[in-house]
Amino acid sequence: MSDGDEVIANKNKAHRKDKPWDTDDIDQWKIDVFQPSDNKAGAFTEESSFATLFPKYREKYLREVWSAVTRALDTHGIACTLDLVHGSMSVRTTRKTYDPYIILKARDMIKLLARGVAVTQAVKILDDSIACDIIKIGTLVRNKERFVKRRQRIIGPDGSTLKAIELLTQCYVLVQGSTVSVMGPYKSLKEVRRIVLDCMKNIHPIYRIKELMIRRELAKDPKLATESWDRFLPQFRKRHLKTSEKTAKKNEILETKNAARKAAGLPLDGPSQDKPAKKMYTPFPPAQLPRKVDLQLESGEYFLKAHEKEARESARRKQKQTETTAKRRAERAEVYVAPMEDAVPTVEEKRHRKRPTLASESAQGTNDQKRRKRHRTDDEIL
Repeated sequence: MSDGDEVIANKNKAHRKDKPWDTDDIDQWKIDVFQPSDNKAGAFTEESSFATLFPKYREKYLREVWSAVTRALDTHGIACTLDLVHGSMSVRTTRKTYDPYIILKARDMIKLLARGVAVTQAVKILDDSIACDIIKIGTLVRNKERFVKRRQRIIGPDGSTLKAIELLTQCYVLVQGSTVSVMGPYKSLKEVRRIVLDCMKNIHPIYRIKELMIRRELAKDPKLATESWDRFLPQFRKRHLKTSEKTAKKNEILETKNAARKAAGLPLDGPSQDKPAKKMYTPFPPAQLPRKVDLQLESGEYFLKAHEKEARESARRKQKQTETTAKRRAERAEVYVAPMEDAVPTVEEKRHRKRPTLASESAQGTNDQKRRKRHRTDDEIL
């Protein structure tokens, strides 16, 4: 392309003009403080108010710090009320209020106070760059013990996990009861919510913390600002397998084992024979079970009159009571049955026992004498 040729401008950018006042050192995302001069319309025509309840154990603390809460809200023209009878806090706009969004900030402030956040930390929500998020975790896990374990996992040993989350996200996190209160920048609130919800789904916070640390280091390199970071981030696989995956893995192990046994000349291993044989499939449903009325029709009970049914029922009940009474009586009588004992042998029995013993001893003595005589005769011959 020669120097004389004109540069063809993009059709979409044909009417754009240079903006010499728009330089790179200007922060386009900066939120300017809302001043009374910015409210051109003047005082509000309607009053806006919000109220929230607080638990009984927070009453003492709120009474002590309510003067500080009133002073913080009074600078923005917001009036607040503490109702100890009904256990509620309320905020409302006044004639002095100039910021239309500050009433929502005041609402978030009393919500945080009700959830256990200290007043020194809750006052920071009035800043435009700080937002809050109250994450409800009470209904995510049904089992109470499992819920307590996973909630403790967010805090970590000696609060180390919670401290790491706060340092990486620049947020304030408070785990209280069945909620998690978070204060910080809007982008960080999204990260903390993701960590908390994943923790309640049995994904340990350490995985998200590790990912945040890697992102933090990658953000320092300006060369990677326009590139994808997926190749640097860790890919964590789930260890829990589906039933089909478990079966496939089990069959693969069995095939490998059989190949090794076949090479060694050993008999092959098959699936366990303990399982019952599968029933043959039939498209027909099983036979319908008889109803109570059908059984009564078969036995003839359906046609009996009311007094006859009552008589039969009483007879059956009496028979059952008789059987139960006889059974219990037999069980009680077993206690009084004398156990079998060995009788002491009489004098005659003792004599009979001794006679065979004496006879065997005498026969043994006779045999010994014969053996001695035989030895003597042999010695004489020699």
